[in-house]
Amino acid sequence: MPKRYLGNIITDTPTEPAGPYENSVASGVWSLAEQERYNAAGLWPTPGNVLQRALFGPRGSSPRTAVDQVDISTLGNGTDFGGVTTHDNGGQVGFGSNTRCIFTGGAGNSNIIQFATFATSGNFADFGDLTIGRINPAGFASNTRGITAGGQSGAAQNVIDYVTIASTGNATDFGDLTNATENIGGGFASSTRGIIAGGYYSANVRNTIEYVTIASTGNATDFGDLTVPRQYVSGMASATRGVTSAGEIGNGTTSNVMDYITIGSTGNATDFGDLTLATKNTAGAANATRGIRAGGTQASGSSSTRTIDYITIASVGNAQDFGDLSSSNNNDNMAGAASSTPSSQPS
Repeated sequence: MPKRYLGNIITDTPTEPAGPYENSVASGVWSLAEQERYNAAGLWPTPGNVLQRALFGPRGSSPRTAVDQVDISTLGNGTDFGGVTTHDNGGQVGFGSNTRCIFTGGAGNSNIIQFATFATSGNFADFGDLTIGRINPAGFASNTRGITAGGQSGAAQNVIDYVTIASTGNATDFGDLTNATENIGGGFASSTRGIIAGGYYSANVRNTIEYVTIASTGNATDFGDLTVPRQYVSGMASATRGVTSAGEIGNGTTSNVMDYITIGSTGNATDFGDLTLATKNTAGAANATRGIRAGGTQASGSSSTRTIDYITIASVGNAQDFGDLSSSNNNDNMAGAASSTPSSQPS
């Protein structure tokens, strides 16, 4: 069979580099002259240069399909990335590796899992199905495995299931939460441990924090308590510290509270500071040092906000303005994930 020798790439399926990031694809055998040319253009993959992209969605006019992207390491407004695979009214959760973003669940107790490549703008594609369709679960990941926990499917669920992020296929049972929990809205992880915080159970807003070891399977274990019981929270983390932000404390009352834990230990959360706005149904994402919170609803019955806040995770203090999402339409109940997640970096 004849080979293709396009651009001196000795392979049947040559792939040109998509950017200077270490997780960019540049498969094939390249000449030194070509590598130099791509380096000069800022396109050759460089070790240690990690893409700092966060994705938030779905948002936009009904039906909601749009996904925004931001560069976590800078400040600025969101821009269009692409869209989700289905017309969706929110309630998904997001997580990712350093290359792939995954959104799971959603309105209508969806069982859909869908994915996109962080480095390449475009629409999401089908990944597989959850073991049980649900809305407003928690989600988190290591660089290899992504987990969806709890949520509502007619009733609150205690289900935890997982996928291998680099492949495609249906989710597999992982274990159970300590209690069936709905309206969680977010989660976060280090490279080894995943955290589920807050939610709603047995007619009460919860203050509980639970954890699992991502590389194994099994039931969640009690970690400690939040400073304030909340549902519809968002999560963001460095490799060692996790921060929960926003949420609803009951009767539609939104919260500006942020609190934090040291992920590798157990114990109650400590006050971190305040958001610029009291919100619920927000989306969170982080790189190794900075956490961002996007969108949400300011109060029961109010319209959603475009605001994006940020914090420096290693310090404590109030959030600062980062920028705005690209549209004012339906920016609540979004999923969030980042390509430079702390779980994909050494702890």
